[in-house]
Amino acid sequence: MKIMTLNSGSSSLKYSLWDMPAGIELCEGVAERVTMHGSFIKHRPAGMKEVTLTTELPSHDEALASIVELLAGETAEGTGRISDVKGVGHRVVHGGAKFARSIVIDDEVLEAIHEFSELAPLHNPSNLAGIRAAMRMLPNVRHVAVFDTAFLTTLPRHAYMYGLPYEWYEKHRVRKYGFHGTSHKYVSRRAAVLLGKKPTDVNVITLHIGNGVSVTAVRRGLAYDHSMGFTPLEGAVMGTRCGDIDAAIVFHIMRRENLTPAQVEEILNKRSGLLGITGKYVDRRDIIEAANRGDERAKLAIDIECYRLKKIIGAYAAAMNGVDALVFTAGVGENSPLHRRRICDNLEFLGIELDPLKNETAVHGNEMDISSGDSCCKIFVIPTDEERMIAEDVSDLLHGE
Repeated sequence: MKIMTLNSGSSSLKYSLWDMPAGIELCEGVAERVTMHGSFIKHRPAGMKEVTLTTELPSHDEALASIVELLAGETAEGTGRISDVKGVGHRVVHGGAKFARSIVIDDEVLEAIHEFSELAPLHNPSNLAGIRAAMRMLPNVRHVAVFDTAFLTTLPRHAYMYGLPYEWYEKHRVRKYGFHGTSHKYVSRRAAVLLGKKPTDVNVITLHIGNGVSVTAVRRGLAYDHSMGFTPLEGAVMGTRCGDIDAAIVFHIMRRENLTPAQVEEILNKRSGLLGITGKYVDRRDIIEAANRGDERAKLAIDIECYRLKKIIGAYAAAMNGVDALVFTAGVGENSPLHRRRICDNLEFLGIELDPLKNETAVHGNEMDISSGDSCCKIFVIPTDEERMIAEDVSDLLHGE
């Protein structure tokens, strides 16, 4: 059974094609600068070099039409015809507390995704545009919504509720939701496989460290706590997001700088975090290079980021009464030995002990055990694969119908 995955952004459309349930990725690609001048598609059949096709893509419909046309010519590469596709899995960022699992899309689901756009205005509308385009282009296949928030709906009430007036939760749905759930679900399950145990038999802390950063405590296979909150702004220090702060700072700065709520929101989301600390950099490679040149603010940014993540690990280990595996994933988690080392420093009292050589020589794209022989807790680098997780969810759902 051929399964297609789609991840629709405001100006991009990422896709992949899978042979399921064998779990074989046949091709992948991304349409960039959709709705903008100078758009193009990067396409890579499995085992072959990436090719770039320059074409104007004034809308998501045109982008998807170009992708479908591209896939229709892939028979010689072993992908099969686009007509063989039985299901399309769509990444949707926010499903609130309504969707605890992936679901076949109907009018009610479309309305719910639209409704939750209020909580994810930068993501859900784009996700919805991609879904509608795909449903028009491929009307005879099953379309499935795979929600980033679904894996995190198992958080207990004492973890997702805030110390705020309860009526805010009842009237305005103010609670912790969390994000990156598809990534955390995938790597936590892979960690259980590497441990040789069932997910229900282990406690895992997963660190998704990219431009956005989130940490999940996975207790006996279920999400138990998570660092992001009502929005992705809560939690760790990120590329441009501030993470946890004293809420009173917002009102103080609004008065002192004469700023509107919209201006402060923009600063906290897009001009804070590592960018705010360094004044220049978001990319960790640039920050590390600057720190090595003696840039004190770059050094401070690394200190703050790693310290905050270390604190979250300690808190989650306490919340779960122990941890069997620590997992690093996403761009920084998979590729920065410095961050992994700094985060794990002095966690030996929790049974977390890094092997310096394994950490430095971890191979990009490979699953690696980088813990020392004396470590009671395994430390893994596991490349995230959200597309595979989406394809598996769609395959499981369609097989169950």
